[in-house]
Amino acid sequence: MPVQDKRNIILLGHAQCGKTSLCESILFRCGATPRKGSISEGSTVSDYNWDEIERKSSINASFVFCKYENSPIQIIDSPGYFDFFGEVISGISAADNAILVIDATSGIEVGTERAWQLLEENKLPRLIFINKTDKEGTNVNQIIEEVKNTLSKKAVVLNSEKSEELVELVAECDDVLLEKYLSEGKLTDSELMNGLRQAVIQAKIIPIICGSAISNDGIDALLKAIKLYLASPCERPELEAQGTLNFSAEAPFCGFVFKSIFDPYVGQLSLVRIFSGKLKAGSSFYNATQKMIERFGQIYMLQGKEQKPVEEVSIGDIIAIPKLKQTKTGDSLSESEKNTVHLLSLVFPEPMISLSLKPHSRQDEEKISSALSKIGFEDPTFKVSRQQQTKELIISGLGDLHLDVMVGRLKKRFNVSVDKGRPSVAYCETITKSARVQGKYKRQSGGRGQYGDVWIEVSPLEHGKGFEFINKIVGGAIPRNFIPSVEKGVRQAMSEGVLAGFPLVDIQATLDDGSFHDVDSSDIAFQIAGAMALRKAVEQAVPVLLEPIVEVEIVIPEEYLGQISGDLSGRRGRVMGMDIKGKNQIVKAHVPLTEMFTYGSDLRSITGGRGSFATKFSHYEQVPAKIALNIIAQQKTEKQ
Repeated sequence: MPVQDKRNIILLGHAQCGKTSLCESILFRCGATPRKGSISEGSTVSDYNWDEIERKSSINASFVFCKYENSPIQIIDSPGYFDFFGEVISGISAADNAILVIDATSGIEVGTERAWQLLEENKLPRLIFINKTDKEGTNVNQIIEEVKNTLSKKAVVLNSEKSEELVELVAECDDVLLEKYLSEGKLTDSELMNGLRQAVIQAKIIPIICGSAISNDGIDALLKAIKLYLASPCERPELEAQGTLNFSAEAPFCGFVFKSIFDPYVGQLSLVRIFSGKLKAGSSFYNATQKMIERFGQIYMLQGKEQKPVEEVSIGDIIAIPKLKQTKTGDSLSESEKNTVHLLSLVFPEPMISLSLKPHSRQDEEKISSALSKIGFEDPTFKVSRQQQTKELIISGLGDLHLDVMVGRLKKRFNVSVDKGRPSVAYCETITKSARVQGKYKRQSGGRGQYGDVWIEVSPLEHGKGFEFINKIVGGAIPRNFIPSVEKGVRQAMSEGVLAGFPLVDIQATLDDGSFHDVDSSDIAFQIAGAMALRKAVEQAVPVLLEPIVEVEIVIPEEYLGQISGDLSGRRGRVMGMDIKGKNQIVKAHVPLTEMFTYGSDLRSITGGRGSFATKFSHYEQVPAKIALNIIAQQKTEKQ
């Protein structure tokens, strides 16, 4: 198939705007499916997973293909909820064009704005499809004005007449056409068509098409616009890459693994977008990222859940290759080691919310790691970790819905049941003064006794220094072989804490004196003596509770700045700085981790879904006395 006839597009927009219904209408109109599927019946080609059918909403990006007037079209149907934004990011990296779907009954929503921002960043050619125009009470002209005022002044409605607005916009995008238009006051049909196509490909003009996916109104106009105005794989925007990349079927093979799927029957499926050259089934490629040759057998084109085997693919195709041994999401693929091209890796949003998981049974505990690993393999925005101090299993994602879906998959796909909870905070304890005490352990029980005697001085260390043990024993006050025993006892006591059972940190312990018994002294006696001394010294050195502080970067529209600042203050947060990014404000703050567990949903509520944030650990700080007393009391109650 001639490359210039190929089109691949991603459908973007807010949740429930009608992307999946539009995808279904296109497939049906092009004869790719004999019956138009329904979301309410769970019969669409692209929403085929059980959780998507159950929720009646897209969760994963799905892939379909069809032909319109002999032009092959591949479509990526993406989810609209921010909780699954990783699917949008990976999908957009594989697409040459986009269709932004807007619900005529709702107008421009949060998901619309997020999708538009991504399109602007990637400079993708795009069409706008205003959907559900057949609904009662819709004001299409009002939506069109909203598009122009909110998204782009270059958006223009396509119709059968050469509107003056369209002609002027096309002329303004090309100096030659502009000169002719100014001198003659008109453009020929050919000039208008060619000029419009180039302007759309360069994202200088964004055509608007109105219709309804349910009633099929506007579908022919949309398909015609896809064929006439959107970019072929050879005309797509340039990509940042290391190496020579030519968008040509004759150039050396270059591909990019933009997503991975775990299929219960086939196993791992690596989804690859081919940016140049050709690839044959039963051959090999060079993985430029992993620096190794990868051999494979079959190549598939995906039609929803169906995998259609193909013998050869080329530039522009989106394909699935099963059972690759070392290839991962984000890898760049080349024809050979001599013709390597490295494409930029995908950047995904950081998780915004976390849950702790506790398996129902020992059997579930054995299966959970493997199950979570397979779920995380498909979704780079889903993270799994083990909290070292609390030993809790933690899952993190982009929102409550995201984590609910992942836990649902644990149960449905892997038959693993878990209890969800709020993660425990990894508090620590430290001291604020120095103290020197004796720790003496002496026991007699008729036979050989136990004897260990040490003097230890504890002093606070700088935050983050951890622990230092210094031996200043001279003159054999304690035999050399018992010195490690003292340190072992001190470390054991530090791990158990004094105030509330949290680990002690940032302490220097100096062993400077003691005594021993020729017969009764032992390793265990000096361990116990060391632990006793450490606990007694800490009690005299004014111990305090420390809490983890996270560095938060919040991106919000300017109108929410006051509310966000007030909310941070209520969370004991400190604003450390502000910056501007486009139309948004970036707020940087330090906030106690314990105040951040509900921040994802709270931020979404405050900003109407327009805010986002990322966190990373910064440091530990002393817990205010009143709050510390409550934490200590709660810990003692739980231990009773």
